Amino acid sequence: MSPLRRTLRHLLPLLRNHTVLVALGMLAVLVEVLATLAEPWPLKIVIDDVLPTALDGRPLERTFGIPTLALIAAAGVLAASALRACASYAATLCFATVGSRVTVALRSAAYRHVLAQSLRYHQTIPTGDLLSRLTADVTRLQEVAVTAGLPLLASVVTFVGMTVVMLVLDPLLALVVLVVVPLFLLAARRSGSAVTAAARSSRRAEGHVAGLVGESLGAVRVVQAYRMEEPLWRRFAASSSASLTTGVRAQRLAAGLERRTDLLIGAATAVVLLVGTVRVSGGALSLGELVVFVSYLKSVFKPMRNLAKYTGRISRAAASGERIAELLEAEPDVRDRSWTRPLRRPVGDLRLDEVTAGYGDGPPVLRGASLHVRPGERVAVTGPSGSGKSTLVALLLRLLDPQSGTVRLDGHDLTDLTVASVRSAFAVVLQESVLFGGTVLENIRMARPGASDAQVVAAAVAADADDFVRALPLGYHTVLAERGDSLSGGQRQRIAIARAILRDAPVVLLDEPTSGLDAASRRAVLTALDRLTAGRTVLVIAHHEELIAGCDRVVRIVDGRIEELVRR
Repeated sequence: MSPLRRTLRHLLPLLRNHTVLVALGMLAVLVEVLATLAEPWPLKIVIDDVLPTALDGRPLERTFGIPTLALIAAAGVLAASALRACASYAATLCFATVGSRVTVALRSAAYRHVLAQSLRYHQTIPTGDLLSRLTADVTRLQEVAVTAGLPLLASVVTFVGMTVVMLVLDPLLALVVLVVVPLFLLAARRSGSAVTAAARSSRRAEGHVAGLVGESLGAVRVVQAYRMEEPLWRRFAASSSASLTTGVRAQRLAAGLERRTDLLIGAATAVVLLVGTVRVSGGALSLGELVVFVSYLKSVFKPMRNLAKYTGRISRAAASGERIAELLEAEPDVRDRSWTRPLRRPVGDLRLDEVTAGYGDGPPVLRGASLHVRPGERVAVTGPSGSGKSTLVALLLRLLDPQSGTVRLDGHDLTDLTVASVRSAFAVVLQESVLFGGTVLENIRMARPGASDAQVVAAAVAADADDFVRALPLGYHTVLAERGDSLSGGQRQRIAIARAILRDAPVVLLDEPTSGLDAASRRAVLTALDRLTAGRTVLVIAHHEELIAGCDRVVRIVDGRIEELVRR
């Protein structure tokens, strides 16, 4: 499927929600075309009726000393021009509104689809490239829909209307014009494919640049600490140069099509003038009709000029649309099936039976892992880095499905349950707490969007976060910096614990929650964790003895297998 058709397959369903605006826009285009068709005819009246009579010295009916027919013709030109301008404005407004709404809906759909993808997917596509697709590519689609799509639509309708009128005026001259069309389409097809291929390469290169920028800015402290600015700048410059090269090639090909189109149109106009002169001389066509015909040429050839002019933009939009289509067509590894059902009132019984799991095409991280955690039990999971501890958490949250074996919650295979109901059964506190742009209140409330302010504050009090939150400039309404960088590590962790407390889930997953904290912060976090985990099923990934000490059992993962089980 061509990039343009692939893009339209996702855009057209979104247009159904805006049929009224589309219909009004099409009506405005038709009115604009009719006004454009009418515009040259007053000139014909002046040339064929007013001027010959005046030059022959015959009397003309006058109004205010001016030939009445000339006044009517002038009024006709003014009326047609005003009507065309108003209709063009209305069409532009309608289609620009539809284009903006559809692209916003497309971006939202793509964003939602990306968020639903599994960890395997996110580990294969750079975050910067995803950002480029969701922002720059969607914006390019929107711009082209308004600046190129609308003029092309109006031009095509105009072409059809004027072709009919020209066939009525003089079929022979109309045939000369129509011969140009297949020649142009052949040239456009050959050039368009090459431009689209170049534009696709350019967008991929730009996506690589975005990925590099996102990676380096996300780790700017490490970059500056290790003085990596120079090598990263060289990589950025090389990637930008590759993007520039493919972009220039696309523009060169589009410019070549424009010049070939100009030559074709010029040749057709010259032939029309020659044949038209012969036809007027032979009495087959009046001078006024030839003037109308020639004035139509500009509008008839406008679709060709526009298509040649916008080929570069359309090809780049098609390449951008293809990249968005790739996002929307990527089937999530983890998704609800036709037979899945929601889990009712989970109690927190966890079981892994001979589970093998991994990422991508590499070797599995867990191999034949089995584990049973009873409701209300606290189990610590230890093991060296890379042994599969975080993969175990991902399996329980169904961020990842096993390659073989089963993961069960309350006796149900997770793949038989809806993703939403499985994840609702868990509260999570990670090693690196993730806070979002927004207020403290909003960050805590993300665990349960319907929670009241009082419930949010109560969760913060239970997490020992209330005192430092109230000390912030605007208290709970203080807007946090990106990723919560305006707070200390311990403060971020306690807000994450408050979020987990507010979730009120039967199972709590703790992934190195005290790692990297100083002694005072660690004690405060441990106290908050005790309140969070009371009476719940708890799985703790930890190396610190103080986290392991309060657990009922300790299991150890070595080389992807749960080999050691220690009763405490």
